[in-house]
Amino acid sequence: MRYHNITKDDMLNGDGLRVVLWVSGCSHCCKDCHNPITWDPNGGVTFDESAKEELFTELEKTYISGITFSGGDPLHSKNKKDVEELAKEIRNKFPLKTIWLYTGSAWESIRDSSIMKYLDVLVDGEFDCDKKSKQLHWRGSSNQRVIDVQKSLKLGKTVLHCE
Repeated sequence: MRYHNITKDDMLNGDGLRVVLWVSGCSHCCKDCHNPITWDPNGGVTFDESAKEELFTELEKTYISGITFSGGDPLHSKNKKDVEELAKEIRNKFPLKTIWLYTGSAWESIRDSSIMKYLDVLVDGEFDCDKKSKQLHWRGSSNQRVIDVQKSLKLGKTVLHCE
């Protein structure tokens, strides 16, 4: 897996203060994407032990609520396996931290993916510049949803995360 950045003390990509891993690779290529530099799966740098240590150091801080995977698309074919392994490791090492993931894919097409058992919140859907709003929490366009993954899996229906 490759990544572009690790953002610390982020307040825009999930609830509370978070660390954000911005992965490389996205096949959605949404018009007016806020981060097109992350589209190339070969862009950025290799996610190595040093990067993982940087993430874990941030997650050890008591005031950090959790991690957000963004990009690019963490569920891009070049990322999915590594992101899932990292999410599993984070869930085991930091069970009280929340794990958020942004993807251009729709919940209905990915809800059976094995990674879902490690996620708390999923922000799904491609960014649609015609539905863009600065009034939305944690998403860029009104077609995107902020989904409570565990409640949705348990109930068998889509449950939105309260904003």
